[in-house]
Amino acid sequence: MSALLLRIGPAWAMFALLCGLQLFTLLRAPQAWLPEEITLRLRPGQALELGAATLGAPRAAERQLALARDAEGRWWLRNLAPAQPLVLLDGEVRRRSGELPLSAGQRLHLGAALLHVAASSPGRVQLGDGRHTWRYDGATLLRDGAPQPACPETPLAARLGAWWNRLAPHALTLARPLVLGGNLHCGNRIAIPALESGNALVTRAADGVLSLAVRGVQPVLAARASGWEDLALRALPLAGADAFALGRTRFDLRAEGDTLRLAPRGQVSLYAAPTNHLPPELAWRWRQRAHWSLPPAPTLAWAGALAVLLAGLLAARADRQRRWRVAAAGLLAAAALLVLLTQRTVGAPGAGISLLLAWGALALLLAWARRPRLLATSAVALLGAGLLVQLDMGLGAQDSAWLRHFQNSAALLALGLPASLLALSGVARGALARQLAERVLLALAGLALFLLLLQVWFGGETGVFEIQPVEFAKLALAALSAHCLALAAARLDAPPGTVARDWRFWLRMAAPALLFTGLLAAALVRVDDYSPLVLLLVWAGTMSLAWCWATGRRAAAGLLAGAACVLLAGSAALQGSGNALGGMEFYAERFQVWQDPGRHPHTGQQVLLGARALGQGGWLGADGLLGLAALGRSAGEALAIPAVQDDFAPSWLLHRHGLAGGLALWSVQALFLAALLGAAAQAWRAALAAGDYRRAWLGRFQCFALCGGAAFVMGHLLLSWGTNLAMFPVMGQPMSFLSSGGSHLLFFICPLLGFAMATLHQHEEM
Repeated sequence: MSALLLRIGPAWAMFALLCGLQLFTLLRAPQAWLPEEITLRLRPGQALELGAATLGAPRAAERQLALARDAEGRWWLRNLAPAQPLVLLDGEVRRRSGELPLSAGQRLHLGAALLHVAASSPGRVQLGDGRHTWRYDGATLLRDGAPQPACPETPLAARLGAWWNRLAPHALTLARPLVLGGNLHCGNRIAIPALESGNALVTRAADGVLSLAVRGVQPVLAARASGWEDLALRALPLAGADAFALGRTRFDLRAEGDTLRLAPRGQVSLYAAPTNHLPPELAWRWRQRAHWSLPPAPTLAWAGALAVLLAGLLAARADRQRRWRVAAAGLLAAAALLVLLTQRTVGAPGAGISLLLAWGALALLLAWARRPRLLATSAVALLGAGLLVQLDMGLGAQDSAWLRHFQNSAALLALGLPASLLALSGVARGALARQLAERVLLALAGLALFLLLLQVWFGGETGVFEIQPVEFAKLALAALSAHCLALAAARLDAPPGTVARDWRFWLRMAAPALLFTGLLAAALVRVDDYSPLVLLLVWAGTMSLAWCWATGRRAAAGLLAGAACVLLAGSAALQGSGNALGGMEFYAERFQVWQDPGRHPHTGQQVLLGARALGQGGWLGADGLLGLAALGRSAGEALAIPAVQDDFAPSWLLHRHGLAGGLALWSVQALFLAALLGAAAQAWRAALAAGDYRRAWLGRFQCFALCGGAAFVMGHLLLSWGTNLAMFPVMGQPMSFLSSGGSHLLFFICPLLGFAMATLHQHEEM
C-alpha cells in the first residue's frame, strides 16, 4: 500500500478516495420513483380536491386545492389552504391566489375594519375608513398627509430605508410593503383590530401596480356584486394559463376537453415504489429517478458551450507549456456551461452527470501545477468533502429538489474553476502590468458597487437576479485593497522626497474605503443580518496585521493579534448579555434566541434542531461508523434543520460523520489557510528580492491579495462554526467549500483558487 501511495502520490490517492466515496454514495442510493404526469378527468359541474398525497408536492397541505369544471366545461382552480398560496403562470404574467390589484371604488373587510379605496393611480393608492385617510406609493405611507413614526421593533436597516424613501424621488425609492393588521399605527402599518399583523399586505410590483395580498389564514373579504368574497379562497380560471406553482413545485398545464394533464417539475415527492392510492378521477404516470440522464440541451446552451470551447482551444494554442491542461480546462468549462444552461431552462441532469463534472474540476486543480502542492491538495479535499455532503443530502431526501444544491455546486465549480485558472494564468507568466491591473481593478470595483446598488433597489436579503453581489464585492475589495497596500509599501521603500503623493495616489488609497462603505451600506440597508459587518471586521483586522508584519511593525502586529484573541475569548460572554444587547435594538431577536432558544419555538427551531443533530452525531456519527454506513441512505430528521444546506451544513456534517469527522475537516481548513498564507509569504519574499519595480509591485500585490482572501475565508469559517456550535447568534453566512452557496463559490472561491495557483506557479518558475 505504501509503495502504491508513493507511486501515485498522496494527493492523487486522496482524490481517488474522495471520488470513490462519492461514487459509493451514488450507487447506494435506493431506487426512487416520482410522478411524471398527473391526469385528471372531470365532467362539467364536477370538482375534485387535491393535496400533498395526490399532487406529489411536498409543501402542499392535505387539502390544498380544488380543480373544477363549470357548466360550460371551463376549468377553475381554487386554493383551499391560504397559508400556502398558489401562483398561476401565463407566460410572464403571474396571478397569485389571494391577490387583488387595487382600484378606486373597492371595499375591503379586514378583521374588524372596513376600508374603501378612495382613489387609485399608477403607483399610488388612497385608502380610508371614514376617520382617517392613508396615501401609499409603494414605498411610504402617509396618514392624514403625514408620515407615521417608526415602529418600536424596526431595525436600523428599515429606518434608513424609510428615511431614504421620504427624501428621494419616487423613481428611486425602495419598495416597502404596506402592512395591514396589529394594534399600532406606525411606519408602513395600518392598525386593524382582530387582524394579525402581516396577514395582509399591499405591495408594489415591478410594473408599479399596487395589489392587496393575503398571506395568512384569517379571511380578508372584498365586496362583489353577489356579496362579500374571501380573497384567499376565490376561484381562478385556468383559461390561458400555462402552469401553476405551489411552493417549489411547478405544474405545467394541458387541457384537452374533459382531461387536464399536470406535469410536476421542481420539488416533487419521491416514492420507494410506483404505487399510490388515488381517486378514480386521477391517474399518475410514473418515472424512475435516473442518475445518468441528460435532458436535450437548447440551442443557446450549445452555442455558449461551443464559444467557450473555441476560446479554450485558442488559449491552449497560445500556451505551449501547458497546452493539454489548458485545452482540458476549456473543454470542462464548455461542458459545465452546457449542463448549467440546460439545467436552468429544460431540466436538471442526473446526479451522475454532475458528479463527472465535479471530478473533472477537482482533477484539473490537482493537475494544473507540475506537482500537487499543499494549497491544491487541501482545496481538493475541502471541495470534495463539500460535494460529498451535498450529494448525500440530495440522495437521502424525500423529494427531488434537494439534489439541485449538489448539481448547482458541481456545475458552477466546473465552470468557475477552469475559467479562473485560465483568466489568471497571466499572473503565473508575470505578464500582469501595474497600469493594466489598476484599470481592471477599478472596473471591478465599479461593477461591484453597481451590483450592490441593484441589490439595494431591486433585490433583498437573498441577493438580486439569483446572485449575491456581496460575494463579488468581497473579491473586488480584497484585490483593490491589495493593490493600494502594494503601492503604499513601495512608497515606504522609496527614499524620502523622491515620490510625491499627489491626488491620484490618495484616490487610489480611497478606492477600497469607498468599496468598504458600499459593502457596509448594503449590509445595513438590505440585510437583516449583521454578519457581513463581522466579516469585514475580520478582513480589516487581518489586513492591518499583514501590513504591520510586512512593514516590520512587530509591536503593532502583536497588539493586533492580542486584541483579536481578546475578542474571541470575550465572545462567549456575549451570550449572557443577550437581553442587554437586545434591549439596545441591536440584533435583538437573534441575541434573545441565542440566549434561550427554548423560549422562542419558531425562531429558535434552527438552533434547537442543530443542537439535537450535534448531540446525535457524537464522536463517530449517528451510525457509529463515521457516516460510512449511512452514505446514500435516508437523510433522517437532520434534514429538517432550516437552511441545513447553507448556514447549518456543519451541523449535518457533525450529525452524519461525528465530531471526529468535524476535527478532520477543521484540520484541512487550517492547512488550506496555512497554504494561502505560505503563498503570500513566498510572494513577499519574491518582492523583496525583485530587481525591478514591476516584479516588486506584483509580489506585494499577490501577498496582500492572498492575505485578504484568507481573511474572508477565515471569517466565513469562524462565523459558520460559531453559529453551528452556538458560540455566536445565528448568522447567515455559508461555510466556504462545504455549503451550497453558489455565488460564494463562483465569485469568490474559484477566483481565489485561480489567483493562488497562478501565484505559486509564477514563483516555481523563478
